[in-house]
Amino acid sequence: MRNLKLLTPILLAFLSSSLNANDILKEQELGQILFFDKNLSKNRTQSCATCHNPNTGFVDERENGVSKMASLGDDEKSLGDRQAPTASYAKFSPSFHFDEKKQKYIGGQFWDGRAATLEEQAGGPPLNPIEMGMKDKKEVVERLKENSLYIESFQKIYGKDIFKNEEVAYEAMTKAIASFERSDEFSPFDSKYDRHLKGEYDLTPLEDLGKSIFFSNNNNSCAKCHVLKGEDKKGETFTNYEYHNIGTPANHSLREKNGVKTIDEGLLANPNVTDESQKGKYKVPTLRNVAVTAPYMHNGVFADLKTVVEFYDKYSNKERTINPETKKVWDEPEVKENISLEELRTKALNDRKVEALVAFMKLLTDKKYEHLLEK
Repeated sequence: MRNLKLLTPILLAFLSSSLNANDILKEQELGQILFFDKNLSKNRTQSCATCHNPNTGFVDERENGVSKMASLGDDEKSLGDRQAPTASYAKFSPSFHFDEKKQKYIGGQFWDGRAATLEEQAGGPPLNPIEMGMKDKKEVVERLKENSLYIESFQKIYGKDIFKNEEVAYEAMTKAIASFERSDEFSPFDSKYDRHLKGEYDLTPLEDLGKSIFFSNNNNSCAKCHVLKGEDKKGETFTNYEYHNIGTPANHSLREKNGVKTIDEGLLANPNVTDESQKGKYKVPTLRNVAVTAPYMHNGVFADLKTVVEFYDKYSNKERTINPETKKVWDEPEVKENISLEELRTKALNDRKVEALVAFMKLLTDKKYEHLLEK
């Protein structure tokens, strides 16, 4: 597997069509090329990497006229109503399913789990009219066939008849992209937190306090949803992949720009979910790289990580009544039903503990993104 930085010249060469059919790619390498290929969008302006930039935590770092709250489509005018979630560590999310024991929906991709797997997720944006905007799978496959490198590599990996059926060829494309997304480029587990577990980094007093609070169910609610394996466990992804309504308010600034008038129903918008009690719930996101992937919540309504912590604290702290970003009382939830109050309510935090939790979450930044913490 080639390093992203090392592959950049190869990508540039490929996109100028200087690579030829003798340069057969392996599946992950093919997926890497596809991930960066703007030719897979209607106007050839947008790739997977546009909204999941590997240089900025696999999120959309473009302002898009809405302070990064949502992504701008290939047509350069369409705006979504949700923030593109990070693609980092996405491979660990289980396939979307209903857990009979927990009586909860688990896993999947996107904020509402509508893509059960990474492969399904990879196949969504090219056909979304407000994202990459391609008409249908056949049109995407025709774009693939424009380049001899793709033809030869697809035939080598998936069989010589791969392009005889556009459904099969399109599915192969999603497999290749998902294969790349499962590479260590997306999940290196080399943050200061991981180095601390190996004895390679000593926590500051504030970080140590934040760690203690974070993992304590008696003092904070973080671990109820953002811990899967347990404190000091290797490979922690900091999400249990459940769905919850935490009372996030509508993002009125974004709605003024994208013109959306309807309520975002969250998990209920997933075509596989019909239970009204799931309205307003969203997948618990990973906290890996959270400090460098602002803004926050599914709709980008909060710009600062500290605001997010204070928002959670308002459920337990009667004095936490003001949104520090607007200097006004917190807005009402977009969906008032089904709020996970049992998980949200815990002991109130003072300002130092809020700062400590922020300091701890900064520890979860991959090594290659640590320079972004200084911005």
